[in-house]
Amino acid sequence: MPHLADLALRFWDGLLARTVGPLHFRFILQPAVAMFLAVRDGYRDAAYGRAPYLQDILTNPAARSERLKEGFHAVARVMIAGVIMDTVYQLLVAKAFRPLEMVTVVLLLAFVPYLVMRGPARRVIHWYLARKIAKSGAAVAKREFFHGRGPPH
Repeated sequence: MPHLADLALRFWDGLLARTVGPLHFRFILQPAVAMFLAVRDGYRDAAYGRAPYLQDILTNPAARSERLKEGFHAVARVMIAGVIMDTVYQLLVAKAFRPLEMVTVVLLLAFVPYLVMRGPARRVIHWYLARKIAKSGAAVAKREFFHGRGPPH
C-alpha cells in the first residue's frame, strides 16, 4: 500500500505536469474567462449596491449559500469546459483518470480566480460609479448656479 507521502507527491507531480504539453493553454484561458465573469458580476454587485462577494460569503451566514450558488452558477460553463479538457488530458497524456486531481485543477483554474476577483472588481467599479455620479451631480449644480438659478441646495 502506498504511503501518504507517495500519494501526495504523485498528486502534485500530476498537477504540475499539466502546465506543459498538450492543453496547457487552459491555464491561461480558464482563469481569464473566470475573471471576465467576475468583473461582469462585480459590476452588477456595484450597480445594485451589494456587498463585495467574498466578504459577503465570509461575514453574512444568511446570504452565504445563496451567494455561493450564484458564483458556481456564473462559472458553471467554465468549470464544465475545465472538466472536459482535464478528462481529455488525463486520458491522452496521463493514461489514467484521477478525479481528485481534476476537481482540484478545475476549482483552481475556474472558481478561485472568480472568487478572488469579483470583490475587488466590485470595489473598483463602485468607486468609479460613485465618482462619476458625484461629478455629474456637481456639474448639474454648477450649471444651475451659473444660469441664474442661485446656489445649489
